[in-house]
Parts: sequence; C-alpha cells; structure tokens
Amino acid sequence: MKMKKTMNQSTRSYILNGFSILALLITALLLLFYSNMNSRLYTANQERFDLTYNANRFMNGSSYLTNEVRAYAATGDTVHYDNYWNEVNNLKNRDQGVAAMQEIGITKEEQALIDAMSNLSQELVPLEENAMENVKAGNMKEAVDYVYGKDYDAAITQINSLKSQFLETLDSRTFAEVQGLLQLCNVIKVAIFLALALVCILLVVSIRSTQKRVLRPLVIIRDQMGEISSGNLSSEFPLESDTSEIGMLVKAIHETKRDLKTYIHDIDSKLAQMADGKMNLAIDLDYHGEFLPIQKAMRQILDSLNNALAQIHVTAERVSASSERMASGAQVLSQGAMEQSASIEALASSIQELSHQVTNTSEDAETAHACSTQAAGALMVCDQKLRTLISAMQDISNAASQIGGIIKTIEDISFQTNILALNASVEAARAGEAGKGFAVVANEVQSLANKSAEAAQNTSNLIENSLRMIKQGTALTTDTANSMDEVMTGAKKATELIAQIAESAVQQAQSLNQLTSGMEQISSVIQTNSTTAEESAQSAQELYGQADELKRAVQHFQLREQSALGTGYLR
Repeated sequence: MKMKKTMNQSTRSYILNGFSILALLITALLLLFYSNMNSRLYTANQERFDLTYNANRFMNGSSYLTNEVRAYAATGDTVHYDNYWNEVNNLKNRDQGVAAMQEIGITKEEQALIDAMSNLSQELVPLEENAMENVKAGNMKEAVDYVYGKDYDAAITQINSLKSQFLETLDSRTFAEVQGLLQLCNVIKVAIFLALALVCILLVVSIRSTQKRVLRPLVIIRDQMGEISSGNLSSEFPLESDTSEIGMLVKAIHETKRDLKTYIHDIDSKLAQMADGKMNLAIDLDYHGEFLPIQKAMRQILDSLNNALAQIHVTAERVSASSERMASGAQVLSQGAMEQSASIEALASSIQELSHQVTNTSEDAETAHACSTQAAGALMVCDQKLRTLISAMQDISNAASQIGGIIKTIEDISFQTNILALNASVEAARAGEAGKGFAVVANEVQSLANKSAEAAQNTSNLIENSLRMIKQGTALTTDTANSMDEVMTGAKKATELIAQIAESAVQQAQSLNQLTSGMEQISSVIQTNSTTAEESAQSAQELYGQADELKRAVQHFQLREQSALGTGYLR
C-alpha cells in the first residue's frame, strides 16, 4: 500500500523551532534596539534639558550683565559693578553655556543665532563700559543714558528676539528628536509585542502540532503496544502510516502485527496438522529476525518426529512379528509342557509299578536266600537222608524253576526300566535346560537297569548250572555221596549269589524309591513350566495385540517418504 506523503515531524519541528528561534532572536534584537533607543531617548531628553539649561545659562548670563550694569548705573552701588565683572571674568556663564551647547551639539542655524547674539552683546560692551566709567566719574545721568538709551534698548530687543528664536529653534529641534526617538521606541515596542505574539503563536502551533502529531499518536501507539505485549493482535489500530517518523513507526507496528499474525497462524496451522497426525509437512514460510530459531526448532521437531515415528513404525512391525512368533512358540511350548506332564505322570506310574515289582523281587530274593540256606542244611544232612535225596532234588529243581521265573521277571523289569530310562532321556533332551536334572536321574535309572540285567544274567547262568547239576545229581544219585562236597560247595556259592541277588534287589528298590521321588520333583517342575508356558503364551498374545494397536496408532501419522530401512525420510 502506498503511504501518504507528509512532512516529517522532525522537519516540522525544525521549521517551527527555527521560526520560534528567529522570532526570539528578532525579539532579542528589538529589545536591544529598544534599550538603545531608550538610552538615546534618555540621552536626547538629557541633551534637550542640558541644551535648554545652557541656553538659559547663556541668555541669563547676558541678561545678568545687562541687569547688573543698569543697576550699577542707576544706583552706583559697587556690588553691581563687582557682580558684573565677576560674571565676565570668573563665572563666564555665557561662554560656558555656549561651550556646553557646542559640546552637546547644536546646528549651524543655532550657532548662527548664538553668534548673532554674541555679536550684539559685544556691541553693548562699549556702552556698558562707558556707563560704568560715567558712574565712576559721578555722571549718573550719562551712565543711565548709555544703558537705557535707544541703541542699548534696540540691541537688547534684538538680543531678546534672537533669544526667543534660539529657544524656539532649539526646543523644536530637540523636541522633534525626542519625539522621533519616542515614536521609534513605540514602534519597537509594537514590534517586540508582535514578535512575542509570533513566538507565542509559534509555541502554541508547535505544542498543538506536537500534541496532535506526536503525543496523541504516541498515546495510541502506547495503548496498541500494550495490547501487543498482552498478546492481543486483533485490537483496532486506527492510525495510518505515512512518510513521517510517527507514520513510519505506525507502519512498523502494522507490519509487526501482520508478521506476528502470519507467524502465529502458520505455527497454529502446523501444530494443528501435526496434532491430526500430518507429519509430512514442510515449513515453507520464511521467518525473520528473532523468529528464525522458532522456524528452525519447528523443522527440527518435524524431522525428529518423522524419524522417531518412522523408527516406532518399523519397531512396531518388528515387535508385532516377533510377538506373533513368540505367541506361536509359547503355544507350542505350552502344548509340549502339557504333553511332558502327561508323559511324566505315565512314567511315574510305571516307576511306581516297577518299584512294587522290585519290592516283590526283593522279597522273593529273601525267600530264595532262606531256601538256599535250608538247601545247604539239607546237603549237610544228605548223608543221613539219601532216601529223601530225590524228593530234595525235586524241591531244589522246583525252587530253581521259581528262581528262573524270578530271574525272568527281573530281566523284564530291567528291560522295561531301560526303556523307561531311554524315554526319560529323550524327554529330558526335549525339555532342554529344565530337563537336565531329569536326564541325570534317567541315566542313573538306566545304569541300575543295566546292573539288574547283568545280575539277572549271572543269576540265570548260575540257575542253569544248578539245574544241570541237579539233573546230573538226579541221574547220578549213586554219585551223590562222592559229589556231596562239590554240591556243598555249589550250594554255598548259590547261597552267596542269592544273597547278592537279594542285596541287589534291595539296592534296586532304594534306587527306584529315589527315582520315584525325582520323578515327582520333575513332574512338579514340568507342571510349573506348563503353567509358566501358558502364562507366557497369554502374555505373548497380549503383547501381539498391543504391538498391533501400536502399529495402527503409528499408521495414523502421515509421515514423509520412508526409506527402505525405515531409519530416515526424504523431503
């Protein structure tokens, strides 16, 4: 918008102040001139007075001489004579009056009148001297004739006429000079009053101009700046800009309000769009001055938010995928833990059954030990009871058959225990870290099963030998006595082996008890793992749901063009 052209306030102030100063200078000069005129008027009045005084002194001196000489001629009194010569020789009022007037200043005309009066006075001197000489001589009548005669009177009349003319001329001239100076003083007074009036008018105009063009706008500007400082940029600002200083200030305020409104509107618009999720904005408005850091900060905020949200978006994708895999794995782990728990329960049941069987085996071993002891006793009395040898051998054969059945049972138990140990090892391997303890127990069970199988095999071999020997004893009853020693030896060995079998059966029972306790602990751990796996599966499912919600929330933001890695953006 084109600004209205107007005079600068400083120029207007300079002009008004210049005129005021000029008027004051003129007033000062008029005052000086008036003071000078007053001095001249006073001097003129003083000179007029002095001229009149000295003119009167001159004329009075001349009249005084006339009066004294006439008095002396009429009376003969020497006082008048002395006074006359005192005036002529000492007082010299006429000469001093003329000298004083000449010193003050008189015109040629006035000087001519003085000269005329002096000449006439000089013409009277011989008459006056003759009169005084006649008075001294006693000729009073002649003396009076000299000073009262026609010649003397005519001269006095002329002198008086010249005196009047001189006084009129002198008074007219001095009066005219005084009047001229007085009129000039009056003119100067009027000029001074006019200059003072002009100064007052200029001061009033300057004050009114300052009040109208400076103070009132400054009050409005002050109120407007107060509104701006309180954040009110929509308040009415009635002043219009022009080319003056105040107008330029008003223009600056209008531009400031416009720029502030533009910046605030732009910031409000950008923040509102950012609040709506539009992060693909560009700070395209150019900020100026102290607002440049705000523009830079907004760009940095947008850049940071785009980077952060892009990273969150990528992370949400990864968390969602990872949580989905975790949920699936947790479900599989929970299912495996439940299956392990069921397998461990079945294994614990089998081990309990095996424990009962081993207990029975231990009892049977003790029974076999008692039988072998009895057999040994029978062999010791076999010499007295040969008749009952066949029956005893049959009993031994039956006992050996029972022992063979027991050995078979032990071998079956050992085989089943070995299979269970293998299954337990497999389950422990599947359980990972949680199944390490169980793997140790399974290895111990397998070791015990191998030992049981080895003992059962040894026992089976011994039983077979015993049966073979019994068969030979039955067949060779006649050789019983000869072979009694050998039988006694075999019986002792059989007794020892059976004792060992009984001891091994007791150890197996103890080991199975420990195995049962370990299986119970493993079952408790697996049950805990199953519960934990179920909780982990539930937590993973919740994490997957939250990651999906985070991904949807991040997708609400409209980001700038993402890079392939999701770690930056393109403008």
